[in-house]
Amino acid sequence: MVDERVVIVTGGGSGIGEATARLLREGGPQVVVSGRRSEPLRRLEREIGVLAHPSDVGDPEAADGLVRVALAAHGRIDGVVLNAGIGRGGTVGDLSLDDWEVVMRTNVTGPLLLLRAAIPHLLESSGAVVAVASVSALRNGTSNVTYATSKAALLQLCRSVAVDYGRQGVRANIVCPSWVRSEMADRRMTRFAEEANLGAGGAGAAYEEVTRLLPLGRPGEPPEIAEAVAWLLSPAASYVNGAVLTIDGGATALDPGTLAFDFHVAPRGSEVPD
Repeated sequence: MVDERVVIVTGGGSGIGEATARLLREGGPQVVVSGRRSEPLRRLEREIGVLAHPSDVGDPEAADGLVRVALAAHGRIDGVVLNAGIGRGGTVGDLSLDDWEVVMRTNVTGPLLLLRAAIPHLLESSGAVVAVASVSALRNGTSNVTYATSKAALLQLCRSVAVDYGRQGVRANIVCPSWVRSEMADRRMTRFAEEANLGAGGAGAAYEEVTRLLPLGRPGEPPEIAEAVAWLLSPAASYVNGAVLTIDGGATALDPGTLAFDFHVAPRGSEVPD
């Protein structure tokens, strides 16, 4: 049976978005990928036959335009993957308001605008939405107020779709990954490696450091997240609505208060006693 679904994937040029686009195309659906950088999208277009539409969906006209392009090319929209996102550090006392506004525009307002444009067509197709949030929507870390708040807002935005449109056949679910190897995470790991004096290991050593206390003890890979996204979009998940799926190597299952029983946790740079 031919899979005639059409799925829009934002942030589709790399990482989880690229892996999701590749997996969906392998299964048959038509895929329209969006993102701010043109070349990665065009490369995907050449390699796997997606439709590339570079755009910033934080702009209302761009969000409407992305939906129009998908409809013009394929005549329908069956799924939307809200994957585009950025991060900025800072605490409540020292965050930059410019950083706050750009993160909220990308991580929250952009998804809202795209959903507003796509909802009439998702209603026609009894379609599905998957938001790529983060464990930061559920648990917090230091100097993470902007990113964590935006991802928590994205989670509830998607759940609002589940509640408001479920009876009309539209499903909406959320995945919350922990550290996943990607361009954005690689940049953060490179900075962390320098800050923590991790030596020649660079980003690889940083990934090992930030995931060594996780039950699985490693970062995720984009295809592992893509598998969950593709399943949530599919008819196999037809009774899954408003769910929050953690894909985090067990991070949110772990009680930090028990770590001392298995690990000696000391300030970075200090010597571990014999």
